[in-house]
Amino acid sequence: METIIIDTETKQYPVYIASGALQELGPLVRKYTRCMVITDQNVRPLHLDKLLSQLPESAEQCVLTVPGGEDAKTFEVYQEALTFAVEHHLDRKSCILAFGGGAVGDLAGFVAATYMRGIAFIQIPTTILAHDSAVGGKVAINHPLGKNLVGAFYQPEFVLYDTDFLRTLPKKQLLSGFAELVKHALLSDGEFLKELQTKIPDGGHLLSPHLPDLLKKGIKVKADIVRKDEKETGVRAFLNFGHTLGHALEAHGGFGKITHGEAIMTGIVYALLISREQTGLQFDLPQFLSWIETLGYDWKIPAGAAFDEIYAYMKRDKKTIAGNIHFVLLASVGKPVLAEVDKERLSRLFLLQQKGDLHT
Repeated sequence: METIIIDTETKQYPVYIASGALQELGPLVRKYTRCMVITDQNVRPLHLDKLLSQLPESAEQCVLTVPGGEDAKTFEVYQEALTFAVEHHLDRKSCILAFGGGAVGDLAGFVAATYMRGIAFIQIPTTILAHDSAVGGKVAINHPLGKNLVGAFYQPEFVLYDTDFLRTLPKKQLLSGFAELVKHALLSDGEFLKELQTKIPDGGHLLSPHLPDLLKKGIKVKADIVRKDEKETGVRAFLNFGHTLGHALEAHGGFGKITHGEAIMTGIVYALLISREQTGLQFDLPQFLSWIETLGYDWKIPAGAAFDEIYAYMKRDKKTIAGNIHFVLLASVGKPVLAEVDKERLSRLFLLQQKGDLHT
């Protein structure tokens, strides 16, 4: 089992990643008096029994099942989780296990961060997307006016990533997570991007035997950035590449109507378009678009999204300063920059991408 160390200013912790990694869980949680599992209605019937069978008999267990996807990240579900913790007598020697995808991890981490001013939590991801969201300690719920606006920086005790869980994911969720891996490659270097395109040439290869090693590379890209900037005061903002438009599309459509990764891939294309004009990025966009289409993405901005409405959501982005929208752009692959982008350029390229004629 490979171990990747996440080293931040406030905490150092391991990410364990391997096929069958769940079998190592028992000794790692033996010190906790109670284990509260937060999972969702999709993961529970598939994998919960496997998880519970690995928990030590010495730890009392309780399980809260929440809605799937972004429907888990509401004030109502957050309050339900806190009430559940109180009713099951969790104390400061207890832990919360986030067992599911990115939304479950975000919710469970925020519950852990705020219950009794903070108790231990553990990330046990079951999706590709969670290779990104489970690492780095950003936990949150959504506000009706924007994604992840209510949250904290709160690091887990460890991340246990059993890649066997990925086999049960529907293609829509495979694509949702793979978008974050593409983001990591664009932030890293051209070789990583080329490797992704070679080893995952189309949608039929998303569960390639190469995927676990590619996920490890993605985690290491994120770990390096988080090590430099735990609380997003500087370079960690680069991890939001593609997210300014992506989060706006998620919020505009009603959380859960479009997957996170679908929205982020659309946002990545938008950021690449802006970068070609504003930073002089030299990038073969038509080839990239052909590849992501082959994977199964629709990168066009939805026809029903009006620019002024999306612009209002983008202005609520956490990178916005004094009402001025800032985007993560690329000067070149592997060289991100944070830059203010004017409204005229945003509007013009928004409409261009919405029309979908970018193959030239």
